Amino acid sequence: MDWMAWTWPTAAFFAVIACLLIAFTILAIRFPETPRTGVLGIETTRGDRLFITLLGSAFINLAWLGIVGAYQPYALLVCLVYAAAVFRWV
Repeated sequence: MDWMAWTWPTAAFFAVIACLLIAFTILAIRFPETPRTGVLGIETTRGDRLFITLLGSAFINLAWLGIVGAYQPYALLVCLVYAAAVFRWV
C-alpha cells in the first residue's frame, strides 16, 4: 500500500473510529433506545448523532486547515465542544 501514508496519527484515527463503532454497537445491543427529536426536527439515535458529529468534525477540521493552518490541537477542542452539543441537543 504505497499510495497511503500509514503514520501513527493515521492509524490512531482509524483505530478510534473503529472503537467508537464497536462501542456504539454494544451500547445499542445492551441499552436499546427510542429515537428522539432535537433541534433539527428529525428523529435521531445515538448512531445518527455520532455520524453527524463525525461529519461536522471533518468540516471543522477542513475549515481550520484553510483558515488557521496545520496546527490542529485547538481544532480538536472545537470538535469536542461540537460533539457535546450534538449529543445534547440534536
